[in-house]
Amino acid sequence: MSISEEQVRHVALLARLGLSDEQIASVGVELNDILVQIDRIQSLDLAGVEPTTHAAEVVNVTRPDVVRPCLLREEALRNAPEQQDGAFLIPKFGG
Repeated sequence: MSISEEQVRHVALLARLGLSDEQIASVGVELNDILVQIDRIQSLDLAGVEPTTHAAEVVNVTRPDVVRPCLLREEALRNAPEQQDGAFLIPKFGG
């Protein structure tokens, strides 16, 4: 499978890319190289190979979600520049 200059121009138009004739030719070569690699991959016998999303196993390194004591409201508000009705008071912004 190969991609024609006309197809490269069409894709460039859809992507709203203003490419010169030289760039069209260069992109065409690059896209054809990509298509060759895809053809090679598609010709492989992958029966019995599990699909993967990562080349190496990914392990979650976050800590467990454990309930712990939290600050008392008074402690949390102690250094607040302004507070109202037991909550932080922030300046209005926007419209």
